[in-house]
Amino acid sequence: MILGLIILLIFIVLGLFVGQNLVIPYSSYQYVAVAILACLDSVFGAAAASTGKNFKMHIFLSGFFFNALFSIFLVYLGELLNVELYLAPIIVFGGRILNNFSILRRDFFDKAHANSQKIRKKRKEKSVNAIKTDIEAQNEADSMED
Repeated sequence: MILGLIILLIFIVLGLFVGQNLVIPYSSYQYVAVAILACLDSVFGAAAASTGKNFKMHIFLSGFFFNALFSIFLVYLGELLNVELYLAPIIVFGGRILNNFSILRRDFFDKAHANSQKIRKKRKEKSVNAIKTDIEAQNEADSMED
């Protein structure tokens, strides 16, 4: 888990560095936009799959690259046919990203609620034990007085 986070941080820093120094021609903006959306869809899908404990690396990698390549192909085909076909991957991947994000959000809040319930239960047990200890101490003091 920690190794995965370290690799993720390395790639984020590398991506930011490359992104700052990379000039993309205006004619390629649609290609890059749908490729980025396809990759983000794969990343959020992998995160959502890992919450359900059914993440598979080969599915993630194939989705990451093939979805990006296929969406780029759709943009190219749309340009050949003079149809705004780039909207199809934008709508589909945008919807899937939002769906995967909602899965992650629900999982986060479910875990947070479960943790808060555990904490409340422990506090209640401690207070009950403290009351029992106080009562036992009082009973001992009362029995010593007698």
